[in-house]
Amino acid sequence: MCALSSSVRDAIRAEVCSIEPCDALERAHRDDALAWIDSGAQLCRIHKPATPPKHLVSYFVLVDQDHVLLVDHKKALLWLPTGGHVEPGEHPRVTVVRELAEELGLALTEDVSAPLMLTVAETVGITAGHTDVSLWYVLKGDRHAPLEFDTEEFYSVRWFHFDEAPTSRSEPHLARFLGKLALLRK
Repeated sequence: MCALSSSVRDAIRAEVCSIEPCDALERAHRDDALAWIDSGAQLCRIHKPATPPKHLVSYFVLVDQDHVLLVDHKKALLWLPTGGHVEPGEHPRVTVVRELAEELGLALTEDVSAPLMLTVAETVGITAGHTDVSLWYVLKGDRHAPLEFDTEEFYSVRWFHFDEAPTSRSEPHLARFLGKLALLRK
């Protein structure tokens, strides 16, 4: 098993601690994630699709004013924010930069800020049955710029107005995330 160094584990713990929960559910998710981190468990996926059965994900949500970019994910069979699994030894913000290039062919022009939200969710779709602990990062996007996306991973990508996001066929915490984001933007 590939163990994380204490400095990487501490950095991941600091990312989780930086999040101010928006509700009791997020507080429970944060407490669960901190206990998991402190347990010494393997935090990163080391074998696809689900070893260990609980692992860390970095979502990066591209936002342009009141619009959000979502991807129609082939394996999850849901509309999701872009993102990916944190690799062993990798800081979750580095995952954001790597996945942004891999999934959308974009290079980051600004520093990645602390995550806005943390969720714990059971996966669904083709690779269902494991738990993703997801850090939600917000990045500034441009909904008018052309996008090239990973067609192996996604059927399509689309910008949605916050009020029109397909929350009935999406990541189970997307509506809560959009609500938290909208409150912070006021």
